[in-house]
Parts: sequence; C-alpha cells; structure tokens
Amino acid sequence: MFRIRRNSLRLRLLVSLGAVSLLVMALTWFMHGLLLRETARDFLGDRLRQEAEYHLAQLRQNADPVPAPTLPSSLSAEVFHHLYVLKRGTRLTTSHPAWLPALAPHLDGPDESLLDVHLEGRHLLVLRRTFSLEGTAGVLLIGESFDSVEEGLAALHWWIGAIAGLVLLALSLLNGLAVNAALRPLDLLQRQLAELRNGQRQRLRMKVPQEFRPLVSQLNRLMDSQERRLVRSRNAVADLSHALKTPLTAVMQALRGKRELDEARRERLLTRLTLMQELMESHLRQARLAGPGGGQHTRIKRELDQLFDMFRSLYPDKHFNMAIGDAEDVCIDMERQDFLEMIGIVLDNAGKWASESVWLALTLNQCVELKIQDDGPGVPPEWLPLLGRRGQRLDEGRPGNGIGLSILLELVEQYQGEVSFQAASTGGLEVTIRLPLAMLSAKPPIG
Repeated sequence: MFRIRRNSLRLRLLVSLGAVSLLVMALTWFMHGLLLRETARDFLGDRLRQEAEYHLAQLRQNADPVPAPTLPSSLSAEVFHHLYVLKRGTRLTTSHPAWLPALAPHLDGPDESLLDVHLEGRHLLVLRRTFSLEGTAGVLLIGESFDSVEEGLAALHWWIGAIAGLVLLALSLLNGLAVNAALRPLDLLQRQLAELRNGQRQRLRMKVPQEFRPLVSQLNRLMDSQERRLVRSRNAVADLSHALKTPLTAVMQALRGKRELDEARRERLLTRLTLMQELMESHLRQARLAGPGGGQHTRIKRELDQLFDMFRSLYPDKHFNMAIGDAEDVCIDMERQDFLEMIGIVLDNAGKWASESVWLALTLNQCVELKIQDDGPGVPPEWLPLLGRRGQRLDEGRPGNGIGLSILLELVEQYQGEVSFQAASTGGLEVTIRLPLAMLSAKPPIG
C-alpha cells in the first residue's frame, strides 16, 4: 500500500510524524504517572485529615490522655494499616514504636503538613496536625502505608503505557494513510512528467494543491516557451532554406560554368555571398531568441550601458545619448539576450541612418517605454506602415536584408508589448517600444 523509498519525502514525513507522535505519547505517559501519583496522594491526605479531625474530636469529648488507637496493643499495630503518634505535653505514645525514631523529627513543624516518610524500604504517608486541649499543646501524627497504593498505581501506569503503545501503532498507520493521501498529487505529477517525457502529454494538469500550482504553472510556461522556440527555430530554418536556395543556385551555376569570371561577375558573386551571409546571421539571431516564460530578469541600465559602448565603437562618428530618468535600478522579466536583441536592432538601424546623433529615452508610466530616434533622413509617412514586414527593405543602398525590424516586432509581440514608428522631431525616425508594467521587477536581481 505504501511505496517508501530511501530519502523520499514520504519517508521523511512518516519519520517526522512518528517521532512527534512518540514524543507526545511519551510525554503524556510521563505526565500521567506524575498526575496519577499526586491524585492518589491528595486523596489519601484528605482521608487522613478527616481521620485526624475524628480523633481530635474524641479527645476533646473523653479527655482521655491516651486514646486506644495510639497504643501498641491496638489492632492497627498488628495489621499495619494506620500509624498513630500522639504527643500531648511531655507524654508521647505511638502505635508503632519501631517507626518512632523516623517520625520523631517531624513532631516539630508547621501545622497541616503532609509528609513522606521512608524506613527500610517502606513508604508511609503521614499527616501532622497540631492542637491545644485544656491549655496543653499537642501534636498528632497519622500515617498510612503508601506501598500498596504505589504498586496499584505502577500496574495501572504500565497498563496505560501498553494502551498508549497500541494507540501509537494505530496513529502511525493513520499517519501513513494521511501522508499517502496527501502525496497522491505528487504521484500524479510524477506520472504526468513521465508521460510528458514519453511524448504522451503536452502540458501538465493544474488540478493540484495550492502549494504546487506555482510549480506546475512555471513548468507549463517553460514548456510553452520551449514549444515556441522550437516553432520559431523551424520557421527560421525554413525561411533560411527558402532565402538561400536562389542565390546558392546562381553561385553554383556560375562556378560550374566554363565562362571565365571577369571582374563584374566576381562582384556579383561576392554580393550574393554577402547576402547569404547576412541572411544566415539574421536567421541565427532569430533562432537564439528565448521568449517569455524563462523566469530570467534583465537590469536595464547595465545592459543599455553595454549596448551603447558597443555601438559607439561600431559608429565612432555618431553620438549615442541616453536618458533613463529615475529608472537606474529597474529590472524587467525578460531574458537578457532578448532585450539586447530588441534594443540592438533599433540602435543598429539608427546608427546606420543617423547623420550625427542617436537618442534613447526611457520612461515609466503606465508601461515601460523606450523611445529611440535619430537625426537621419527619416522615412516618408506612406512607408511607415511597411516597416517590419519580413524581407521589406526601403533602401537597397544600405547593407541589410529587411529582417531585423520583423524580428523586433515578433519579439515585442511575444512579450505582450507593442512597437510604433513615426517621424522624429529631429528629422529622422522615432521607434517607440512599450512593454507591460507587469514585467517591471520591484527589486533588481543580485549580480
């Protein structure tokens, strides 16, 4: 019924619950012994007080200086059930002379004292009661054997211990059933993971306890991200194959032909090979994108500093300016490579077209907004809707293949953001990227 493996969570829970149950039972059993003994002691003490009141009342009525129970010839001296010591003035009588040396020290002390006296392995419970009769002070000690009571208490205590052991056994069984029932969702999750690994399932079921829902949700997001990445990689491979087919065929035909390669044909071949290289680089960049759901964070300021340093080196004749306001330590829930690719595409285009300067401004309002503009020739208004179409190039005189902006649009869309193009006040193009504010992290990650 129980599948218990070494170092498993089920075994740890059962051991922990068993240890706690054993500790509680042992503590309860120990406290039961103490309380049982104290209850019996208080009960016998009350009975001794009643008996003391009875004998003191007889003393006051009969004025007998030596009551019969205190004499060694009394029946109590033979049976040893009760013991009496009476001190009245200077006269001392006792029903058990052998106990007198052990009891004599207790003749002096506070009134209403309940004492435990031991002699030769025997235990006596003694009540000390002071009184005054006809102007004479006296002390009455009444004792009762506690040995038989202790024997009965010990037997009862061990019987309770045996019953507690049976209860502990039953409790361990119930703990096992409870743990097995509580961990059943984990067994289901384990089976679903095995089905996922074998290709029998695409997603994990969310019908799990509340504590496991974030885990299952994150696993589903990771699988969705992996699926999107796989689809994107396949599309990139298909696009690359289609884009390379024609120029590759032309190059192969030119190399297989018998015509000599003059300077013009060599230039055309070089142009086609360069285009093929750019296509491969663009599609590889697209295949590297991770997409949302990876659980990674990007510190905006740090990555922008690295990007600006790189583009200042690539375009030393251009000025790259950045203004991020109060967003010094802002982080977003985006994979670092995706953020670098997203901003790098726009900065690269701005660096190619800018006359002198490129500006980036970051603001936090209803969303995370990044505006990048240049002072280049800009784009005619009727061409703005064409930006971002796959393979669409508005100027064949500049290097590129028209895929960069389409990658930008696809990437921003994956993160539930948006991109807009418009004419900049500086005369060039202004690109605005807006990302949901939900992506904003309250604290930057360490590192």
